[in-house]
Amino acid sequence: MPVGTQATVKGLTPRDLWDELGARILLSNTYHLYLRPGHELVRQLGGLHRFMNWPGAILTDSGGFQVFSLSSLRKVTDEGVLFRSHLNGDPHLFTPASTVDVQVALGSDIMMVLDECLEYPVSHEAARRSMSRTVRWAGEAFDHYRRLEHASGALFPIGQGSMFPDLRRQCAEQLLELDADGYAIGGLSVGEPRPLSLEMASIAAAALPPDRPRYVMGVGMPEELIQYVALGVDMMDCVLPSRNARNGTLFTSEGKVIIKQARFRDDARPLDPACPCYCCRHFTRAYLRHLFQAGEILFSMLATLHNIQRYLDIMRQIRQSIFLGTFRELVARWGSVPLSLP
Repeated sequence: MPVGTQATVKGLTPRDLWDELGARILLSNTYHLYLRPGHELVRQLGGLHRFMNWPGAILTDSGGFQVFSLSSLRKVTDEGVLFRSHLNGDPHLFTPASTVDVQVALGSDIMMVLDECLEYPVSHEAARRSMSRTVRWAGEAFDHYRRLEHASGALFPIGQGSMFPDLRRQCAEQLLELDADGYAIGGLSVGEPRPLSLEMASIAAAALPPDRPRYVMGVGMPEELIQYVALGVDMMDCVLPSRNARNGTLFTSEGKVIIKQARFRDDARPLDPACPCYCCRHFTRAYLRHLFQAGEILFSMLATLHNIQRYLDIMRQIRQSIFLGTFRELVARWGSVPLSLP
């Protein structure tokens, strides 16, 4: 899922995403939209789809990870998370019920429950307490959601447990009692080594039902997408393709391109000859380098378009190989899956 944190994927129009790239679902963030422009305003204006003129599906994060990143501005209790806005310092309280209400107001197709995300490393006891709180919050969120008269869309609980296999399994088992439409795996990519992150994703995915979407939040690099799918993961999101694009790092079928490097000054080749995106069909590496060096907005637009095309194309290849029964062959060609396939 391309990330449109504040109801926009930076540098791209909805038409770019839908018509040019073929994206069909975006992620937006509850925390940011709650603070600005406000969920009630979005509801008043017809919901997030109409507000941003997006015809596809929208998944909204609960805001738990963003609150986690405000370590000096928040306090976690059993009731919820008391935090101060990064915009003006005003105090706010997120509870399991209130974050559901915000996402219902936004009109999300897939909503996330409030969870507690811990830094790495933490002790087993701290992770156990946090995991228990996350499970309890999930139950409260589902109880509230199922009492709402006009709510629609799916609600996903989020598995936690830090880097402890027993807690990951225990959390998944307890969340299964909610009989949710899908399940998310959170608390990864918070500073842990990549092999450990993959191990925790594998353990959590194996404990979740294979007939419901399994969503790993906030991953990953292009070569990691197939790794997560091989572990049984169905959905992923990450700001990497758009953020790295704006910073001049471009992902191609031939590897990573750091466009500011002097060797691209007179390079007349397309960025990626194998890529069908508008950027690669019409512009050279030399031109892209010029735009980046000049600080032109067009660079961010073209680079983001390409990077998201690259990510979506990888996922299309993976889906096609699954349909054709050739996924193992695709894994072998990538040669980057360290864990044995289930």
